[in-house]
Amino acid sequence: MSIRHITLHQLRIFTVLGRHLNMTRAAAELHQTPAALSLQIKQLSEKLGTPLYEQIGKKLYLTLTGEAVERAGHDVQRRLDELVQELDAQHNLDRGLLRLSIISTAQYFAPRLVGNFCRSYPGIEVHLEIVNRDTVLERLKQNLDDIYIMGQVPNDIDGVAQPFLDNPIVVVAPANHPLAGTPHITPSRLRDEPFILREEGSGTRLTAENFFAERGMALRVRMTMSSNEAVKQLVAGGLGITVLSRNTVATEAAAGDIAILDVEGFPIMRKWHAVYRKNKQLSAVAQRFMDFLLDAQTVA
Repeated sequence: MSIRHITLHQLRIFTVLGRHLNMTRAAAELHQTPAALSLQIKQLSEKLGTPLYEQIGKKLYLTLTGEAVERAGHDVQRRLDELVQELDAQHNLDRGLLRLSIISTAQYFAPRLVGNFCRSYPGIEVHLEIVNRDTVLERLKQNLDDIYIMGQVPNDIDGVAQPFLDNPIVVVAPANHPLAGTPHITPSRLRDEPFILREEGSGTRLTAENFFAERGMALRVRMTMSSNEAVKQLVAGGLGITVLSRNTVATEAAAGDIAILDVEGFPIMRKWHAVYRKNKQLSAVAQRFMDFLLDAQTVA
């Protein structure tokens, strides 16, 4: 049995025959003679090395192999239809699919940008993944999404990174911390402070550790948490201080639940980056979203 030389045309005509279970009606739909259609089905059967149908009296029945070939024909046709839709969507901004993956720290502003984009293009469907930095990098490696939003971008990243928004990193303390409201705090005054930080490898933790290491200080890490929400709640509860993106703590700082300390060298100005795989051909939808992010008015 060999299926290497089966053609799409043969699969199509067999699915038509399988639907009608009548050579004359199937031939009429295909604008062929019953004899011509019968010959083509015979050739397909010979390639597979087994009968695809049998005729009992005037009725035609598919064999088990015939049923399998018919299902395959429907599967192939459905996938081809999906391919046509996908290719059309790449050139049509009225509809299409946008796959995004963002680090959890970006969840405080990125969904708002996505919402603004969707209001401009209501026919576009968005799949949004909010995960930690390591997972974003793994998804990028596997090319699972169109665009990835992250803060600190590795030097060896296999992608193109476009900065699009300021990401100021600040020192955050409980609202009643003794240093709250104090101007020009030297980093050395934080030497004995207990820090509550994100997990190893997170962008804000790397930024904090590098900043204080350059000044000969090792942070006294009291707790390590896997989410920004947990870090903020623990800081607000008086268990320590932290280093986070201002985007992450803007709401709590405005409400007076926490304080942003005026530490010399802070805020550390970083950028949020929109990243896509190197040599990736962005769809029309993904390219328009990139343009949307890079538009200064969009992110103001």
